[in-house]
Amino acid sequence: MKTKILFLCTGNSCRSQVAEGWARHLKGDVVEAWSAGIEKHGMNSLAVKVMAEAGVDISGHSSKLIDELPMDDFDYVITVCDNAHESCPLFSGKARVIHKGFDDPPRLAAEAKTETEALVHYRRVRDEIKRFVEQLPANLV
Repeated sequence: MKTKILFLCTGNSCRSQVAEGWARHLKGDVVEAWSAGIEKHGMNSLAVKVMAEAGVDISGHSSKLIDELPMDDFDYVITVCDNAHESCPLFSGKARVIHKGFDDPPRLAAEAKTETEALVHYRRVRDEIKRFVEQLPANLV
């Protein structure tokens, strides 16, 4: 039976989507991955772009609210940003909430003058999330 993991972020547009993409791509044999947000911000095009560069297609993902998912089914809820961690709803059932915060690429890239400069931040966070996901589910114990 696969470990069911929900990656939760504020807007479900970047970090949680990247985490879901990596989990499905790298750990699909042992993890069933989902992502959602406290709010819906839509998909971040630069997150989609850097994941495509790494060979993972998340262009078909959509931004979802946490209320749209079966809340009782998750083994783990991983908050990937501080705001989601602080605003995380209570989960009935067995879900264990774990916080693993990552920097916010859109915030880091806000001062970038070009897309090339902005992508540096997205790639760094993408790679940090990949390293975390590569250790799933062992690093959740």
